[in-house]
Amino acid sequence: MHTTRRLLLVLGDQLSFNLASLHGLDTKSDTVLLAEVMEEARHVPHHPQKIALIFSAMRHFAEALQQRGIRVQYVALDDPENTGSVPSELRRWQALMQPDEVHITECGDWRLEQSLKDCGLAIQWHLDSRFLCTRTEFSNWAKGKKQLRLEFFYREMRRKSGLLLNGDGTPVGGAWNFDADNRKALPKGIRPPSPARFSPDAITQDVLALVAKHFSSHYGALDTFSYPVTHAEAQALWVYFLDWGLAAFGDYQDAMASDEPFLFHARISAALNIGLLDLRQLCSDVESAYLAGSIALNAAEGFIRQLIGWREYVRGVYWLKMPDYAEGNAFGNTRSLPEFYWTGETRMNCMRQAIDQSLEHAYAHHIQRLMVTGNFALLAGIVPSQICAWYLAIYMDAFDWVELPNTLGMVMHADGGYLGSKPYCASGQYIKRMSDYCHGCTYKVSESITDDACPFNSLYWHFLMRHGDRLRGNNRMGMTYKNLDRMDESKQQALWRRGEWLLAKLDEGGAF
Repeated sequence: MHTTRRLLLVLGDQLSFNLASLHGLDTKSDTVLLAEVMEEARHVPHHPQKIALIFSAMRHFAEALQQRGIRVQYVALDDPENTGSVPSELRRWQALMQPDEVHITECGDWRLEQSLKDCGLAIQWHLDSRFLCTRTEFSNWAKGKKQLRLEFFYREMRRKSGLLLNGDGTPVGGAWNFDADNRKALPKGIRPPSPARFSPDAITQDVLALVAKHFSSHYGALDTFSYPVTHAEAQALWVYFLDWGLAAFGDYQDAMASDEPFLFHARISAALNIGLLDLRQLCSDVESAYLAGSIALNAAEGFIRQLIGWREYVRGVYWLKMPDYAEGNAFGNTRSLPEFYWTGETRMNCMRQAIDQSLEHAYAHHIQRLMVTGNFALLAGIVPSQICAWYLAIYMDAFDWVELPNTLGMVMHADGGYLGSKPYCASGQYIKRMSDYCHGCTYKVSESITDDACPFNSLYWHFLMRHGDRLRGNNRMGMTYKNLDRMDESKQQALWRRGEWLLAKLDEGGAF
């Protein structure tokens, strides 16, 4: 065994050559440790493609480090000496190698970071410089605020990054936010680009066989895996989006269409979240595309806002409020997550479309998550921890720091409005406006109380009625409650009865 000065643990979502803990790495005396462990793959039943992505990307990253002359200790999942968890593997290798120092970059999961801090080793921790805003900076910004507002944080990040700013510090285009120009439904006849796909190489094929062997009980297809697993492949996916998707992304980022899972979306969030792409480079490329005149401002600003605004914001909220944040349940929900979230077996076409593609590709875009599967969970009163676990398990890009605030705060409003100023609830009319899902559905989006009425309609009004005490005082929901109050009492009662019937059916384990 070589003498090791520093042992550098790299996690499966930290596959960046510029990772802070790798700075100043000495190829002669330092060793990088990567370990595939069962605990991280099974603490929720992660989609098989997600496990395959991370393991394959880890193996490719380890190979790339070795090609750079860096010493790597790699622990495969089926290594007979694998102890099954990150902390226990770190302790094992620390005992074997006796390094002078152990180095780790901040984790993306409070649970894992806490277990490493509790593992009994003296660890030197590094800030995760892949993000624009540090945990401390966000905490300082949030200090004294009862509610946090994305818009004000986003402006701070624009100023810090210098993106889309005039020389005097004002925003290009005269406004900070062009969100109102990002909400168009997909017109008939417009065709999105074919998705870029990457054929599994020998390393990935080995990983796919490993995942098929050990995780066959997890929900989700494995045979459709075609995601990038190297930095070069991730860059190719990014360039493809710049060339073929970004120009239309600004207009249609909220649109949904039957049997079109990807539309004009980049699908780079998984690669970005595990370190295969660099945040600052992505934003710079988008700004350059705008300045070159190849894309409109609403496309450039809308994309940059997702990255340096929302993405940084939810990470800040996560580390500011954990671990108590995960227990949020402001509406007191008690209903279990329906089985059809795992199978897609429902006659609601919008739900079936979103769930089926999630099972097939481990992917759905933000409006499908927020306004279809998330909206239903909110209206139905699902226990927040259960829907959070589903999102964490089912999506390729879901890591706790980004999934939990998005689901518990944005989708479920279970933090009582700390992250979002109002619940993002909607009837079937929103889905009709933003998609073609309602065409050919078993249920009629034009109806609310009949046997064939869209379940979203009565559940929407039922949700508003049962939580009126909490929500009527929300100034962003005043018009909604005025509409409810204008209904005659018989209509309100009929909506309530229909909602009660649907919820009772869910409680019985049924689907509709």
